[in-house]
Amino acid sequence: MTSNKEVLETLRWKKFPVLNDGFVCLVDAMGDDAAIVQAARTSYGEGTRPVSDDKTLIRYLLRHRHTTPFEMAEVKLMVRVPMDTWRQWIRHRTASVNEYSTRYSIAIDSMYATEPDAWRIQATSNRQGSEGLLTPEQGAELTRLEAEFQQSARNCYERRLELGVAREQARKDLPLSTYTEAYWKCDMHNLLHFLSLRMEGHAQLEIREYAAIIGEEIIRPMFPLTWEAFLDYHLNSMTLSALDQGVIQRIAQTGQVPASEETFLQCQDPVWAGLARCRERDECREKLQRLGVVCE
Repeated sequence: MTSNKEVLETLRWKKFPVLNDGFVCLVDAMGDDAAIVQAARTSYGEGTRPVSDDKTLIRYLLRHRHTTPFEMAEVKLMVRVPMDTWRQWIRHRTASVNEYSTRYSIAIDSMYATEPDAWRIQATSNRQGSEGLLTPEQGAELTRLEAEFQQSARNCYERRLELGVAREQARKDLPLSTYTEAYWKCDMHNLLHFLSLRMEGHAQLEIREYAAIIGEEIIRPMFPLTWEAFLDYHLNSMTLSALDQGVIQRIAQTGQVPASEETFLQCQDPVWAGLARCRERDECREKLQRLGVVCE
């Protein structure tokens, strides 16, 4: 079996590409699955329990939201990410961060470019999301305009530097598609929370791609027991509210499972009834469809 130290040395400074010119790489790590269970078993010495017991304990800790032991392990990453995506990332205020500064250094000469077949359409039911794509023909025009704009902005920036404008001012018109780099150090508890939000299907595509690389390429081999439990109890799980459970109970009493849309609406929570639009009702329907309680 490969040791955690060997995995760390294999992964350290290995750049995993993301988007057109971004990357994620592991700089360092402190702790592993064993460190997490050791923190939970503060009265036991190292190696007193078999791996099977470690797996059981980690699953128990995540299942019952005992978070402190996961704070005993940390990873430090280096990332190259577009500035607009970084704005979402940095909202997670639970990490230590040191970002590349365009006040002291020349901005990275790279910007996130969108392929013609990747322009997303604004969702009608979710103001912060997207659904569907423009045609490649429409996208080709936008990609061409994007490239022209990005090059013009870069030319303007570099001309300012040539004329001696201070870097802190010359940078002000650089687009948010410009890549930035940062060190990001986070304990495992907060990192798993980040991944549960940013790998979820409703998160923006760009940050989902970064989160997926971090999870699959770095956390999975470094913390295999924790990753398996995370998938089971967080990423691939669902929460049933008291209102959701009430709907399930009423549907069960009808004896019509899977229930039709009409039956679902008859059994919906009274709070939702009469509302033309209700996101909580829509989310309940999606959950019950996943469970096979309501017809697709």
